[in-house]
Amino acid sequence: MIDAAATDNLAVSAIADADIPAVVALWERCELTRPWNEPQADIARARGKSNSDILVGRSGNTIAATVMVGHDGHRGWVYYVAVDPDQYKKGYGRAIMTAAENWLRERGIEKLQLLVRADNTRVQAFYETLDYEEQERVIFAKWLDGRPMTP
Repeated sequence: MIDAAATDNLAVSAIADADIPAVVALWERCELTRPWNEPQADIARARGKSNSDILVGRSGNTIAATVMVGHDGHRGWVYYVAVDPDQYKKGYGRAIMTAAENWLRERGIEKLQLLVRADNTRVQAFYETLDYEEQERVIFAKWLDGRPMTP
């Protein structure tokens, strides 16, 4: 379990109820939220399952980084990887991704995958520094309630 593990001067633990407003504010500040994904519902869904969680990285009393991590029993996935823009260049992105990778390893998951929007070249370069490689895939999606596809 990741309970308060210190990684690169970032104390990482599972999200607590009191953290939710600050986490949502960070996601909004990092422009990770989308109108069709209500962040509080995403947090509740991740926390409500044994195969997913939200990890928060604290610098002192401030939430400086987050990651939603989960798995389907075969592959791990991360979402909402965020670092406070005022805290860039301190290794917090690397630290929160290491925490997510360790969370998955502890559950026997051997591969982590993530999705990055094609126009987000800055974040693509970040993942390359962590030894992630782009894989050729075609993604298909469908809203099960019949609404039109979102970008």
